[in-house]
Amino acid sequence: MNDHQPAGHGPVRAVTVADVLALPVLAAGQPQVVTGASHLDRPVRWVHITELTDPASFLKGGELVLTTGMPLPDDVPGVRRYVDELAGIGAAALVIELVRRYHRPPNALVEACRLRDLPLVTLAKDVNFLEVTQVVHALLLGNQADAMRRTQRIHEAFTALTLRGAGAQDVVRAAAELCGRTVVLENLAHQALICEPSGDTVEEALTGWEQRSRATGAEDRTAASGPANWLTAPVEYQGERWGRVVMLPARTDGGPASGPEDITVLERTAMALTVARLIHSTPWERTAHRNALRDLVGLRHRSADDARARCAALGLPTDRSRFVASLVDLRTDNGETELEARLHQELRSAGVPALVGALASDRVGVLLALRPSQPWRPVVDRLCGTALGLAPQAVVTVGSEITDLSDAARSFHEAARVAEATPPGQPLPPGRSFHEQSDIGLHRLLYALREDTRIQQYAEQQLGRLIDHDTQHGTDLLTTLRHYLEAAGNKTTAARRGGLSRETMYQRLRTVERLLDRDLESGAQRTELHTALTALDVLRTH
Repeated sequence: MNDHQPAGHGPVRAVTVADVLALPVLAAGQPQVVTGASHLDRPVRWVHITELTDPASFLKGGELVLTTGMPLPDDVPGVRRYVDELAGIGAAALVIELVRRYHRPPNALVEACRLRDLPLVTLAKDVNFLEVTQVVHALLLGNQADAMRRTQRIHEAFTALTLRGAGAQDVVRAAAELCGRTVVLENLAHQALICEPSGDTVEEALTGWEQRSRATGAEDRTAASGPANWLTAPVEYQGERWGRVVMLPARTDGGPASGPEDITVLERTAMALTVARLIHSTPWERTAHRNALRDLVGLRHRSADDARARCAALGLPTDRSRFVASLVDLRTDNGETELEARLHQELRSAGVPALVGALASDRVGVLLALRPSQPWRPVVDRLCGTALGLAPQAVVTVGSEITDLSDAARSFHEAARVAEATPPGQPLPPGRSFHEQSDIGLHRLLYALREDTRIQQYAEQQLGRLIDHDTQHGTDLLTTLRHYLEAAGNKTTAARRGGLSRETMYQRLRTVERLLDRDLESGAQRTELHTALTALDVLRTH
């Protein structure tokens, strides 16, 4: 079986009182439900035929009790005691045949069953009780065998996951697929680190997660608890409780309640997660941040509401009105893991809510969530101090401030564009430790586009003949053109910068105009040549 395939065609549903009454062998007796109609969904563990006045002493609970009514006491207290004993032991229902002793159920019996919420069913016609037990027991045994096969498949699935060293994401995904329910892994701070929805959206599963989780309470074993009837199992790491895995109830569409198989799935999930945590050293909180950031940048969320719910469940205050995306480029293919941890620790110490995660082998992303009046530049400066202290060659860039989490991808892309336009060793503006969009001038823009062949072709088209002339004749007209363009067309200033007389400068500029077929008095043409010269510098330097 594939690790992620369900263990069967659906959970084995327990045989209920309603199921038994619908069987032809009992339907022939024209069953009528007198009391407890709302409890016909009770599971039937066994069928028990009795003519004893104290049948409860032979029961263990969950039995469908069949009787002709012959042993029923004649007095009201006796009838009540009879029913109390059946209800107390947990009998599923009482079925009485109205053929031999009674032709209608005694009022005392009806009232006693109603008081104890015990389903009372009458049979108007004679029924072969032995045949009923054979049919129902065969059905129950078949269900048990099927349940055992499914349980074995569940164990095999999780064993396979553990043997191949599956991570937490794979384990939780397998659990959701095996049980057909939404499964969530959370830490002790009630932050939802992994959510695998099944039938629900992420928004439906995670909205208000922390409050809902705290209302559920904590159990030391696998159990259903809380007002929402969540099925939970504790997850341990190195002998201590680390968090828990949660199986959410089926949506209110008539789906089956959690059963023994769901408990088995959740217990095996918790065990597999403990092993996965020992195998994979990266803390799950860091992995959760990393995955959330990558999904934000890649626009991989189903909806903006899903993205907000997921980030909020990780502890990011999504109701904040301002967010800023920042990137730290290491300019080397190692060290991002340590940087990721240090930045996370630094921002937590500063009390600044943020998502921090490696986006590539040499890049760490940070999404800051800021209060309305909180300036972001001091926060980024502090982030830069940590980053540059660990990796002095790192480059920190920021995107524009945004007011909606759905625009996070745009802010990250802007920061990435700034990083692309930042050459190694690029000096920072005075008093600043990071680069932003306003820093990108012509030189840095062309640097970002340096691998585009159109830039290379443009520089060659504009300056190629002049470069060839210098190469063939040993001249340096390209430098003369540079001095002239840097002087904004002032020939006197250009001559002084080049250490030339004005006449020599005039003569050389005329040669440049002739070779390039350009009019250097034209501002537009000077701009074109200046752009080409800047592109040439970028291409030669980098």
